[in-house]
Amino acid sequence: MTTYADRLDRLVSEPEARNGPPPPEPGQLYVGGAFPRSESGRSYPVTSAAGTHLANAALASRKDARDAVVAARKAFPGWSGRTAYNRGQILYRIAEMMEGRRDQFAAEVAAAEGVPAARAQEIVSAAVDRWVYYAGWADKIGQVVGGANPVSGPYLNLSEPEPTGVVAVFAPTGSALLGLVSVLAPVITSGNTAVLVADERAPLPAVTLAEALATSDLPGGVANILTGRLAELAPPLAGHADVNALDLAGAGGLVADLEELAATTLKRVLRPLPADDWDDADPGLTRIRPFLEIKTVWHPIGR
Repeated sequence: MTTYADRLDRLVSEPEARNGPPPPEPGQLYVGGAFPRSESGRSYPVTSAAGTHLANAALASRKDARDAVVAARKAFPGWSGRTAYNRGQILYRIAEMMEGRRDQFAAEVAAAEGVPAARAQEIVSAAVDRWVYYAGWADKIGQVVGGANPVSGPYLNLSEPEPTGVVAVFAPTGSALLGLVSVLAPVITSGNTAVLVADERAPLPAVTLAEALATSDLPGGVANILTGRLAELAPPLAGHADVNALDLAGAGGLVADLEELAATTLKRVLRPLPADDWDDADPGLTRIRPFLEIKTVWHPIGR
């Protein structure tokens, strides 16, 4: 039986294979650790950079977006309550699962971005490395962002970072895998949970990433992935009262409207950064800090 991955690989490596039947259709969302179809039953065609039909992806609805927020909120106490070391170990495991799907990721990146197979392999390597990079920050954020503060008086004053909560993330366009990893990994590293809207034009790497997440030790609901129309999914997420923050990396021309919706519930908002370079080997804490709250503790000390 020819699998979806086999068919996709042939589309990239054998142009004559493009005249064959379409591959099996992924057509599912990733919500709460499960793979439901859109409640609307809709799907939309996904094509390669050359215009070849690859698959039909699920066309998520507003209700699907609300369901994803419910799943993310339910998962938040457990995920944020884990030790930073344990979160880091789970994220390292996800990187291993991604490595195990290297060929499938490479075929999808080559098809989506129209790059040669060798370049696609480089992008996959960079994406895995990026995930490992953020996994390594899980148990180091507190030491770098928090600390002891000098105060005048018989008190000990400590600042400690805490996750903001549920973060809606809009994946960037034009970087189907590396950009996707670069916006999702930093959000969940610090204990937040995420609802991610995949790149509308190239959602297949996000679908495969969802499969890697589902087969890792990541608890269901920590990362929820929706495929569909940005214009349909972004507004209800931006205005949702139970979403605490937004990453507008892939919001495009909707940025101003989404910021206005976010203001109604006082969300934290990370705007698209002019210097966003998904190939940067050392992205630092630029995408981690915006989704942290600083808790300050005062404790009396004797003299």
